[in-house]
Amino acid sequence: MYHVAKASEFLVVTGICINDIKITKKAIIWPFQKCRIIDVTPVNYTFEVNAMSAEKLAFLLPAVFTIGPRVDDHECLVKYAKLLSHHKRDSHDVMELVKGVIEGETRVLAASMTMEEIFRGTKEFKKEVFEKVQLELDQFGLLIYNANIQQLVDVPGHEYFSYLGQKTQMEAANQAKVDVAEAKMKGEIGAKERQGLTLQNAAKIDAETKIIATQREGEGKKQEIMVKSQVQIFENEKAADVAEANAELATKKAGWAQQAKIAEVEAEKAVAIREAELQKEVERKNALAKTEQLRAQLLSKASVDYEIKAQEANSELYKKQKAAEAAFYEKQKAAEGQRVAAEAQLYSKQAAADAELYAKRKEAEGMVALAEAQGVYINTLLTSLGGNYHAFRDYLMINGGMFKDIAKINAEAIKGLQPKISVWANGGEGMDGAAAGNSAMKEIASVYRALPPLLETVNEQTGMLPPAWVGSLSSSRSSQPAN
Repeated sequence: MYHVAKASEFLVVTGICINDIKITKKAIIWPFQKCRIIDVTPVNYTFEVNAMSAEKLAFLLPAVFTIGPRVDDHECLVKYAKLLSHHKRDSHDVMELVKGVIEGETRVLAASMTMEEIFRGTKEFKKEVFEKVQLELDQFGLLIYNANIQQLVDVPGHEYFSYLGQKTQMEAANQAKVDVAEAKMKGEIGAKERQGLTLQNAAKIDAETKIIATQREGEGKKQEIMVKSQVQIFENEKAADVAEANAELATKKAGWAQQAKIAEVEAEKAVAIREAELQKEVERKNALAKTEQLRAQLLSKASVDYEIKAQEANSELYKKQKAAEAAFYEKQKAAEGQRVAAEAQLYSKQAAADAELYAKRKEAEGMVALAEAQGVYINTLLTSLGGNYHAFRDYLMINGGMFKDIAKINAEAIKGLQPKISVWANGGEGMDGAAAGNSAMKEIASVYRALPPLLETVNEQTGMLPPAWVGSLSSSRSSQPAN
């Protein structure tokens, strides 16, 4: 009943008193419980991935992946145990699962890269494949311990790498030929350069030899002149030293005589100075006595004067402080007044701006209401006219007095041109006689008689026809110009 797993194994226990599964190294298996041993040793998966690059070039990617469960993560062990619940560790299904994940991610990654990128960046390509495959294997609790991607191989019928190798070999052979020719060229050029340098160096050495000989001759003469100059300078220095010694001896003799006379004078003056010092000390004592007497007399007066001056200064200082405080208070009040005035002015400007904004807003609302009312008006008219746009347009033209304006504009346009105008009576005389007793009908009849000429004039000048409900022009009149 007591089970213990090996170093590379785990016990998977299921059954009563266990909610899901229990993974442990050792356990007591009770009745109505089942125990299964899973091996967590990594397994090598060897296969060839048939992939295609971004240029649609097919190739084989031999690879060996060492894959096993993540033993340091309990959740990953649970996923791996569930994966092996119906399969063995080295079963065909598990191998197909891992192979499918690796091949799928490898194909997707290869399709996004060119063949040159894959071939040159094998390390980066391996890293990308490793990361993508690991991301998919995490859901099964598996970990890639090692991934070895071998050299890319051509697919039969697609000899890209063989042609690439031939190209590299030819380029290397051509480069070798170029290098040989270049080496020969450098040898010949080097030999010529060495001969030229030999001749140049020989000429240069000859010239330098002549220059050095001339320099040596000049330096010899210079050294001779320098030696003569140094001898003359030495003689002059020695003569100057003798003269300086004689002058120093005379100076010392004069100094000694002066010192003797000074000693005699100092002795006489020392006696006089001592007498003067004693007299000065006597006078100083007398002056101190007089000073003390005057100080005693003036001290009381000075103290009184000092107190008076101090009181006067304190009084003046108090007055100045009060005047300064008053001026500061006035300035403070003036500043507060200016601030209040500025706030009032700002408030008035804000109120004016708010009022203007309110007026603009109300004006905009009025325009919106007017537009809505016009829309309702137009919609109502169109509904009343049965949706007839032409009747709606004619109504708006008549209601807006457009025909009247057209007639007025035409009359002003031909004013002064003296046109020939024909007047149609249409039996007006008889109608006037018959309707002599009814003035209202007479006015209506005159308006009706004037309407056909007006419509014909509008038609001739603008090409517009009257609406159907007003009437229609005869074909003969509509085709003839007005006289």
